[in-house]
Order: sequence, then C-alpha cells, then structure tokens
Amino acid sequence: MPETYSSNDIINAFAVAGRTLAERKEEVNRLNVFPVPDGDTGTNMSLTIQSVVDNLAALPIGSSAEDIRHAITTGALMGARGNSGVITSQILRGLCEGMEGAESFDVASLEKAFAQAQTTAFQAVRKPVAGTILTVLKDSATAAKQARKKKMSIDDALTYIVGEAYASVQRTPELLPVLAENNVVDAGGFGLAILLDAFATALIGREAPLGDELAASRTAAPKVEIEQINDWEGSQYRYCNEFLVDSNTLDINEALEFLATMGDCELCVGAAPKFKVHVHSNTPDKVLAYFLERGQISEVFIHNMQLQSEERSAKIAADAQDAPRKALGFVAVAAGEGNAKILESLGIDVVVSGGQTMNPSTRDLLDAVDKTNADAVIILPNNSNIILAANSCAEVSNIPCAVVPTKSVPQAFAAMFAVDEEAGLEENVEAMADAAAEVKTGEVTQAIRDSHDAHGNPIANGDTIGIADGSIEAVGKSTEEVTLDLLEKMEAEDADTLTILAGEGYADDAFEALVAQIEEKFDDLEVDAHRGEQPLYPVLFSLE
Repeated sequence: MPETYSSNDIINAFAVAGRTLAERKEEVNRLNVFPVPDGDTGTNMSLTIQSVVDNLAALPIGSSAEDIRHAITTGALMGARGNSGVITSQILRGLCEGMEGAESFDVASLEKAFAQAQTTAFQAVRKPVAGTILTVLKDSATAAKQARKKKMSIDDALTYIVGEAYASVQRTPELLPVLAENNVVDAGGFGLAILLDAFATALIGREAPLGDELAASRTAAPKVEIEQINDWEGSQYRYCNEFLVDSNTLDINEALEFLATMGDCELCVGAAPKFKVHVHSNTPDKVLAYFLERGQISEVFIHNMQLQSEERSAKIAADAQDAPRKALGFVAVAAGEGNAKILESLGIDVVVSGGQTMNPSTRDLLDAVDKTNADAVIILPNNSNIILAANSCAEVSNIPCAVVPTKSVPQAFAAMFAVDEEAGLEENVEAMADAAAEVKTGEVTQAIRDSHDAHGNPIANGDTIGIADGSIEAVGKSTEEVTLDLLEKMEAEDADTLTILAGEGYADDAFEALVAQIEEKFDDLEVDAHRGEQPLYPVLFSLE
C-alpha cells in the first residue's frame, strides 16, 4: 500500500472518475426536484469533467505537477456548464490550489486541498444553501481533517472521505425540505460523491466502488423522462436522426440497446403503436433500416450537425469581420429562433443557443464574446443556471466584460431598451440591471412528475403549471387556463405592458385566441405578442 501516488496515477484516476460520472449522469439528472424538464445536473457536471479529462490527455508524458494542476483548472473552467458545472470547476480549482507546494500526495496535502476547495467553492456562491453539493464538500473536508488527526494512511483516508461524502448525501433531505418532500437526495452532492468514489477506487485499486455499499443514495431518484433539447453541440457523431415509428411489436429496451451501438444521445420513447426515436449517428441508413424492419417510419429529419455548426460559425465570423468595431457589444443566451431574432433586433450581437436543458459552457460564452467585434461586452445569461458561467467568462475574458444577471429572455428585452450608446460599460450594466429588475416573468409548461406548488397543493404528472419568477403559482389542465390564472395572481391588472411569447408547437390560432382572452380580461393592459419558438414552454411572458 503506497503512501503517495505518481502524477500518472492521478491522471488515470481522474479519467476513470470522468468516465464513471458520464455513465451515471442520468442517475444524477433524475434527482431534479423542480417538476420542469431541466434535470441536467449530471449532464452539466459530466461535461465539465470531460473537459478536464481532455485537457489532461493532451499533456505530454512527464508533465510537471504544476502543468497538471493548470490543465485541471483551465479544463474545468472552460468546460463548466450550469451552476453545478461551475461549482464543480471551483471545487477542482480549490483542490489544485491546495496542492500547490505539496511534495507528495499524502494525507496532510489532502487535508489542505479539501480545505482550500471548501473555501473556493463557497466563495463562488453568493448564498450557499445547506443540503447541497457545498454541504457534501464541507463534510468531505471535515473528513480529510479527521483522517489526518487519526494518522490514517492515504488509502484509508480516501476511503474514509468517500464514505463521509455518501453519508452527507444521505443527510441532505434533512437539511433541505424540498428534497425530503420529493424523497430524493441532492443531485449535485450525489454527483460529487460519485466523482470522489470513482477517483479513489481507481487510485487505490479497489475491486468495486464504495457506492455499491451505499445504494440508497442513488436508488432514491424518481424515474423521470427527460428529453434533451438543442443538444447538437459536442457530439462526436455527425448526423442527428429523429423520426416517428408506428409499430405494435417494437421492444423499447432492445431498440435502445441497438441505438447505443449506433451513436449517442439515443432516445426511444412512447408506447405501441407510436414511438419517437432520436439518436446522433454516423450511419443513419443503418438506424432507419433497423426500424423499417419493425414497423413504419414517418416525419424523418436527418441533420448534418457538423455542417450546421460550421455554417453558423462562418456566418457569425463573416458578420463580425464586415461590421465596424463597436465600443460596446452584447451577448445573450436564448432558445428559439423567434427569441433570437427579437434579441438581435434589439442590438444583441451574438445569441448563444441554450437555456433550460442545454447550458452553454464558459468556453461557449468566451467564443461568443470574441465574435462581437467590440471593445467591451455585456452578457445577458437569461437563465439563473447560466449566471455563474457568465460570471466566469467575464473574469477570464481578454475583452472587458460584465454580466447583467437576467433570468429570462423577457428580462433581456427590458434590459436592452435601457442601453445608452453614449454611456460606458459600468453605467450601462447598472441601468440594464435596474430595468431587468422591474420585470416580472411568467412561464407556462408541463409538469414531468408528481409534485407540489408553492403553497403545498398537489401537482400531477402531465398537469400544466404556471411559474411566477421561479415559484409555481398556478396549476391546471390547459395552457390557456393556467396563463390567465397566473396573470391574475401576478396582478396583471396593475401592469402597463405584457410581452408574451409563443413557444415551439403552440399553434398560431390557439395563441391568437389566448391573446384575445387576455385583452378582454385585462382591458387596460397593452399586449405585445410574438412567436418566440422556445422549446418546452408554450408561453413565456413578462409584465412591466
């Protein structure tokens, strides 16, 4: 049993940890407690770690400990997606900073590394919440300190820390009531425990992860169907294949096993006789042939993701090259062609595709900033789960950057109306933030599992729900019913203007009828209606 490990041992263990989390990310995703289709904690953490693994793999043999720490911290930062990914990147940064100057990977250096990780991660979150990934990190750091005091060997210390991490995960429902209400543990904390477990298992050479002895932490997850949207970026496969299958004999499990051999992002959902299939693959002919043998296919869409990405990048680059350099540029995150067009009409230079189910990374935002052709840039994340990545981008960008912490696209609309082209970066950020803060945002979507609203009333899987600035305030059976109810509860009669956006799949005639009902019920309200084409949310609106 060695008392220390080589740099190569550390790199290999990190690769195993990344692969393990990637394999188990859906377990983490299913722990989402908010009943909208945004269960992406596992995906975000996995993508963040994969960026680190890629950076480490690019290092030459014999790289120094300093080079390895740099590869880990830069890889984590550039690959960070969503709050969970950004916090994970800060944990890794702290671990690396804590290891600076250490002569060996021993218990003393482990204690110092975890202590620094706790400090760094907590500093990254303005209002730390008990019962989350930060709690699991704190308990892990305490375990590292106790291991040093007890004079444990490095192997025993790692095992002890992992055990305490899983125990901390199991305690998260005691600290965060919403977890207890939904009978789940914290997703981010569970993801961190998986990472620590896989890393320690690979380093020590255990036969199996400790997590197998603590299965309660992962079996508490409810089974939720989550369809990823806008997931064309980052796939190693070229073609995105989507189609419907009519079959009375199709076996979903067998179909999924087949799709897994064809590519990634595989989905086969539905029930006889209607199924929806989605997969990224380099061989769409084989995919179609398989399902043609088992039924009839229709509505076939095959997109060359590589060409789409290249064309999009080329257009952005060409537009930036032709345009004169600006004093101030703007980057916004949004999903939906309509929303992107509106943002561009208001002066946004680069719209980064993303939102609730696909959070852009720090690198994605940095690339967008570089394409603005501006001396300074303001970023509007338009989603609370993207604000930390936007802040990270602003911190490391070579171009002066600032973030207006918008949580919705309608807030971005209001912020852009407050821009003063004669003012500087700081003055505009202040004015835009003030304008965005005046906006009340409403969202209408469909619950993907049983839950409760903000007042404890039951929500059934499939119900239509209305969310007012993050709080579920309305529940019903139709988009129209819930939209009108939500507007009333948000005191629309006291507002001057309503901006309302129709989502992808919400028919024009239904949208027009809804607008007519709103105008009749709130006759003093000025209604500005547009097609946003955002996925998953048939209606988004703002009140000012």
